[in-house]
Amino acid sequence: LQISGYLNLLANTIDNFTHGLAVAASFLVSRKVGFLTTMAILLHEIPHEVGDFAILLRAGFDRWSAAKMQLSTALGGILGACFAICAQSPKGAGETVAWILPFTSGGFLYIALVNVVPDLLEEKNPWNSLQQILLLCTGITVMVLLSFT
Repeated sequence: LQISGYLNLLANTIDNFTHGLAVAASFLVSRKVGFLTTMAILLHEIPHEVGDFAILLRAGFDRWSAAKMQLSTALGGILGACFAICAQSPKGAGETVAWILPFTSGGFLYIALVNVVPDLLEEKNPWNSLQQILLLCTGITVMVLLSFT
């Protein structure tokens, strides 16, 4: 088995830990914020996990082992959620959320921009770049609209 598979599993576990932090902290804010955060993360995770599964297969894992290892990385999310709940201040959820949500949001933005911006700069076809920028703007617009409901 190639080391890239194990590195991917480690990265996926850390990613799931931050997702767990975000979900638990957002539910500490309100049900609405919690459900919106959960839906956003689920929509992100579906293609992400399919890609990680393909990386594991390419690294030499068989399908059953890759599926088991992907499932085991989900424990990182549970640990993240437990950490967010345990870090809750006796003064209330506000102090916990005051550092968890900015930390996880900043991490998500950083990862997204590190992955997207270089691809946009290297894209030769301006139409493809425009489509990606429009989709990014659409995603931001959807998040803003959902925050008002």
